[in-house]
Amino acid sequence: MDQVSQHENINRLYEQVKQDGLLSVADRYDAQEAIRCRKYCTQGLSCQLCSNGPCRIVPGKVERGVCGIDAKGMVMRNLLHKNNMGIAAYTFHCKDAAKTLKATAQGKTPFKLKDTAKLDSLAQALGVNGTSDVNAKAVAVADAVMASLSQDSDQESIMVTAFAPESRLKVWRKLGILPGGPLNEIMEATTRSMTNIDGDYVSLAKTCLRLGIASTYGALVPLEIMQDILFGTPTPHEADVDLGILDPAYVNILPNGHEPFVGAALIDAAHRAEVQDKARAAGAKGIHIVGSIETGQELMQRYACDDVFVGLTGNWINQEYALATGMVDLFAMDMNCSVPNLKEYADKYGSTLVSVSHLVSIPGVDKRLDYVPEKVAQQAVQLIDMAIENFKTRQGKATAGGLKKTKIVTGFSTESVLAALGGSLDPLLDLIKQGTIRGVTALVSCTSLKNGGQDVLTVQVAKELIKRDILVLSAGCGNGACQVGGLCSISAQEWAGDGLKAVCKQLGIPPVLSFGTCSDTWRLVLLVTAIADALGVDPSQLPVAVTAPEYMEQKATIDAFGAVAFGLYTHVSPVPPVTGSPEVVQLLTQDVEQLVGGKLAVGDDAVQIADGIQSHIDQKRKALGI
Repeated sequence: MDQVSQHENINRLYEQVKQDGLLSVADRYDAQEAIRCRKYCTQGLSCQLCSNGPCRIVPGKVERGVCGIDAKGMVMRNLLHKNNMGIAAYTFHCKDAAKTLKATAQGKTPFKLKDTAKLDSLAQALGVNGTSDVNAKAVAVADAVMASLSQDSDQESIMVTAFAPESRLKVWRKLGILPGGPLNEIMEATTRSMTNIDGDYVSLAKTCLRLGIASTYGALVPLEIMQDILFGTPTPHEADVDLGILDPAYVNILPNGHEPFVGAALIDAAHRAEVQDKARAAGAKGIHIVGSIETGQELMQRYACDDVFVGLTGNWINQEYALATGMVDLFAMDMNCSVPNLKEYADKYGSTLVSVSHLVSIPGVDKRLDYVPEKVAQQAVQLIDMAIENFKTRQGKATAGGLKKTKIVTGFSTESVLAALGGSLDPLLDLIKQGTIRGVTALVSCTSLKNGGQDVLTVQVAKELIKRDILVLSAGCGNGACQVGGLCSISAQEWAGDGLKAVCKQLGIPPVLSFGTCSDTWRLVLLVTAIADALGVDPSQLPVAVTAPEYMEQKATIDAFGAVAFGLYTHVSPVPPVTGSPEVVQLLTQDVEQLVGGKLAVGDDAVQIADGIQSHIDQKRKALGI
């Protein structure tokens, strides 16, 4: 690989890890690249679902699998399997949030109900009436969310009908893709994608769209609203990012994954004087809680950096290199994105690994404190005690010093955007109508090595877009890329085009607005909905696009189908494994636009990607007469 990462710290630590005799994610990628099946697997033309396989389609020679499925069906069915996993993960997170909200309302967690206005809004959407008591209302809302997850697929989801624009509901009803609750949609889609059930690529594609809607509205909307209720709705504030936030003189605890619950409890516990005193008695200056990947984003969106919570290390590819600094005392792994080989890094560099989700098992790691809302206060103290014990043997052995950190602005949300505009979208709409801001692009991405080094393409695409006066709203691991790459810093205003630069300087904001995690996709959807409502148009008519320059896993595929169903031009890179079927490519990149108003676009070159997005935005501007 020519360039391991966009980021100086990672490139430096890569060399150190290599000298220390360990393989990193970049090395493993190169090893797989040398043996990769490009002819079949990369094109989606292979299947291992049943004992008659593995099967491969060879166009012009072997046109069907043993069961009779053709290339179109095989490619689309493989993609549907990924979507099933993506929506399942989001629904699991939503279920944990509902359990936490209920336990908090019952006084059984260290958390508080911080945003009761959001509680009232969600209660109204769910039809929860009859009580003015805040805690009783929160219990009822949590129960109603749990019930909504299990709505039958022949019922219209209460969350979808409450939050989606009416213009979208009409489109989805007409196509038969307005879903019920996520759990039943997952069950039906998983069953549908078994051998010998649904082999029609159009039917399978419509199921992907249906799952995308169920994921966005049925899981993500209630999930993040409940987390706003618990931890507060994000507001803009400064924060520090990158591995330079690690300080060897402190006990460093990294909550890693996608759920903020254990991390928030750790922050709460570490602010207590008697807890900090235990660390000082062990020879440390104190305790630092350090956000890692999406769990860190969830925390950083809502918590100001101080002498306890110090910011975010970066996205998922950072985690091996974070341990390689020799400064991580405890790595607490919740339900998503902890790589399976971490034990060798922990052993080499003196870290303690602990699973805090019953879903997570890392080979060789036997320490676990599975998250239970009612026990999380006690669990946080136990984790801190483990970290202090680790510090006693780790101190003085840091392997990397002088690492960089970057100051950014984070914590954007629909509410904070409105506040920055004086409480109304009108100033933003005027800027778009005047062309000062050409349009808006949501950058919702993972980070992958499939199309270059870590975050290289993401940073290039974001820079290309803001240079063209296109405001970027970032979420997911791609948000970490933009943050560590300096694009969420005030100084990044100088990289923007003249119009966007002037707006950013006037408002005191960066040209890339940090909207949080992949779970925060709903914030972007609701902001686009608010803009569409203000203009009196359908979301598909807006000068708005989506890009995922380095999508990786199953959550990303379900997000992409949700965006397409919402009516948005959605760029993805690398090219998904569907090229084995020209019919599927035609359906996803062209024909689907006639059905839902959105479509997929592909491409791995930053300038060409930005050209495609700009062309789409300009077409929408022309159609609106602006």
